[in-house]
Amino acid sequence: MAKHTHQFIERYEGLVGFGLDRETDENTLICYLQKFSDDAVMNAIIKRLEDPEMAEVFDLVNRLLRRHFSEAEYHRLFLKDDGGRDSGGEERSC
Repeated sequence: MAKHTHQFIERYEGLVGFGLDRETDENTLICYLQKFSDDAVMNAIIKRLEDPEMAEVFDLVNRLLRRHFSEAEYHRLFLKDDGGRDSGGEERSC
């Protein structure tokens, strides 16, 4: 079974627009990020990104994860692992 999901975008029927209110902004951001991370979108854009743009996206995501997630949340929610160790006790990476 797949570890990652993008179900919000499949179910959301509300307004997609930014600047109206916090709830709509949050929902819009989820929609945009889930659409952006779609495999077809990523395959189309990744080779077009310049190195500084790739670094900018990577740095933004890492900065947000470090600021808003504990170490345990980072492993459980983002890496989808058991705390950074495989079944043999070895360190794992993304």
